[in-house]
Amino acid sequence: MDLRIFTEPQQGASYDQLLRVAMATEDAGFDAFFRSDHYLKMGVASGLPGPTDAWITLAGLARETSRIRLGTLVTSATFRHPSVLAISVAQVDQMSGGRIEFALGSGWFDAEHTAYGIELPEFGERFDRYAEQLEIVTGLWETPDGSTFTFLGKHYRLEDAPALPKPAQRPRPPVIVGGVGKKRTPALAARFADEFNLPFVDSATAARQFERVDAAAREIGRDPKEITRSVALTLCVGRDDAEVARRADTIGREVTDLKRQSELVGTPAEVVDKIGRYREATGITRLYLQYLDLSDLDHLDLVAAEIAPQLD
Repeated sequence: MDLRIFTEPQQGASYDQLLRVAMATEDAGFDAFFRSDHYLKMGVASGLPGPTDAWITLAGLARETSRIRLGTLVTSATFRHPSVLAISVAQVDQMSGGRIEFALGSGWFDAEHTAYGIELPEFGERFDRYAEQLEIVTGLWETPDGSTFTFLGKHYRLEDAPALPKPAQRPRPPVIVGGVGKKRTPALAARFADEFNLPFVDSATAARQFERVDAAAREIGRDPKEITRSVALTLCVGRDDAEVARRADTIGREVTDLKRQSELVGTPAEVVDKIGRYREATGITRLYLQYLDLSDLDHLDLVAAEIAPQLD
């Protein structure tokens, strides 16, 4: 089981704070450091000192770390033109020595788009744009050296693009697709995904969606086993009930609510049991731990010492 740390910097974090967490993630033996791609806080958090850009952050971390994989859950297709995004991600992959993973989503947070004047089309158009972006980004990366890439879509048009720079990973970094849509999302995953991720869902919901992705893969002649299954769940672990309650209070949540929502809350033994049952029901081999209190590095150390060794 790969364990990956997943952060939400829009709730309030500087680059230096994210760097400390990324270094702690690497030192503790976790597989990867991921962050969200948002520019506006959610809920009652302060959001101070203000937003940090996902790919600028990852470029910095690419030079400061040496082992962990790096990426987003997930890059919003509404924020960046796909050709520019392909260039940025390829460059950061080079800067990291080939440790980037590329997760792309259609975008959803309407208040964020309103606040910063970013267009958020209605869902049908937004998904169409998202599908074209996946085709453009992967197409640019996979174009052979010395050739050009042309794409004539409904929303984007590229003509004889040199398809440079290339990422360090060839033919491209791993692509992550996710979501609970029943038809178009599994079909896109079957075409493009090396990994399919589901955020904050119970095991029964996850199992049904993974089966849809498998069916879509088989329909186009692809082996479903080529697509890694993963989920993201909120982390709230303590050595005893009092520590669990303290950590839940710090992130503005109730322990009972976290348990009801199938998150990873409780003592190490309880969380290991939860992960085991979830894995048995869904076949996941990768888990993103949503880590919300970025000042609590002891939280990471506890998971690394008392949970990770039991998941081998």
